[in-house]
Amino acid sequence: MINEINAVTFRQNLGEMLNQVQYRHDSIVIKKDGKAVAALVDAPLFDRICRFKKRFDSLSQEITDAYANVPQEEGLNEIDAIVSDTRNS
Repeated sequence: MINEINAVTFRQNLGEMLNQVQYRHDSIVIKKDGKAVAALVDAPLFDRICRFKKRFDSLSQEITDAYANVPQEEGLNEIDAIVSDTRNS
């Protein structure tokens, strides 16, 4: 479950929030002035997020390297064609 809480309430109930995350595996979105500014998630989920980010960064770099010598306009045209084909499928 994902709960939202304002920063002041979060500070006042930190122990309870930690228990919610640790034992119930909830996630908490912390808001300040109505805007999400942080999230508290359990350690295994954070580890998964870090692994996904590392893999995403690696794949992004591979794509960047593969297209390093392709002119920007040609690359954008290729992307547009793939998106169009995918939407028409």
